Amino acid sequence: MTKEEIFEQIRLMLSQLFEIDKEEITLESKLFEELELDSIDAVDLVVKLQKTIGKKIMPEEFKQVRTVKDVVDVVYKITHE
Repeated sequence: MTKEEIFEQIRLMLSQLFEIDKEEITLESKLFEELELDSIDAVDLVVKLQKTIGKKIMPEEFKQVRTVKDVVDVVYKITHE
């Protein structure tokens, strides 16, 4: 998957899981401050991502994630190892 395809998947997940308008979700969107996710939401997102990509996401890989772009980069890295 390309980074653009990953972004679109994440956008769709965020809008479905957390009822966020897709138009509000950009690469620069801050997960916690702007999209108002909390730690439980972040875990839900990781679980959904793991099911989608079929690979395990280690907690330390996700620890520094702050923006949607960070999520895209982590997923891209994992899927291209």
